Amino acid sequence: MPRSIWRGVMSFGMVAIPVRMYLATESSSKVSFNLLCPEHRSRIKNKRWCPEGDHEVAWGDVVRGYEYEKGSYVVMDDDDLDKLPLRSSKAIDIAGFIEDRELPGPIYYQSAYYLEPEKAAAKPYALLQKTLEKTGRVAIAKFALRDRERLVSVRPLDGVLLLNTLHWPEEIRETGDLDLPEDVTVSTKEISMAETLVDAMAMKFEPDEFKDEYKEAVEDIVKAKVAGKEIIEAPETAAETTVVDLMSALKASVERAKKGERAGGRGQRAASDRKRTTTRKRKTA
Repeated sequence: MPRSIWRGVMSFGMVAIPVRMYLATESSSKVSFNLLCPEHRSRIKNKRWCPEGDHEVAWGDVVRGYEYEKGSYVVMDDDDLDKLPLRSSKAIDIAGFIEDRELPGPIYYQSAYYLEPEKAAAKPYALLQKTLEKTGRVAIAKFALRDRERLVSVRPLDGVLLLNTLHWPEEIRETGDLDLPEDVTVSTKEISMAETLVDAMAMKFEPDEFKDEYKEAVEDIVKAKVAGKEIIEAPETAAETTVVDLMSALKASVERAKKGERAGGRGQRAASDRKRTTTRKRKTA
């Protein structure tokens, strides 16, 4: 059983729900690289160094400090943070409920956490979960986690309440500084052909069908280098589509997608695509 990273009370109105919080995701990438000295091929050590006393500081001796003015710090420990005059450090107070479509998730979402009710809170937990599910609403709240207050959303997911930390509005960069194309003319025929291609490539999202192949590719290269064998490079990607042949590229893509369906359906086509090397998929994305 994973260990909870936070426990407290979530409330909406006068209803209080004692909950525990668990990480909803974990890193599956097992690839890790060490930093080496180019001459001796030995691992480089990172030291926590105190320039004032000219000595190394053990990790267990490090303290947390807040710089209140240039070069001056006040030490803050866990007890100090527990005394913060913020209700959000002890509770998730739901401010209100919004429609799911009102939250621009792709840019706001950060990390995901599961909320588990304490034994005595099973009924109010189920009440909130089922109500959100029925109304299609998402709860918005604030609470403090890991030394900072966060904006969060709470939604139902497969019988569980899922909490997502959100970016604060001021953390999201504007698009004004991007060099975006202006006054680009796209014909009706091009849009229609692109829609046909999208429809031909339509599929249901089945997460289990996708696999992270990066680790396997790295291990293959490592084995080849250790054995002194030649490394087989990834195949070249297709040339970048130009404006001149955009329609022909769309038509060829549609025909290819349709052939894939006739050969074995969209599922087989998706499986075939996943067999390509990770490098190639990344370049063609």
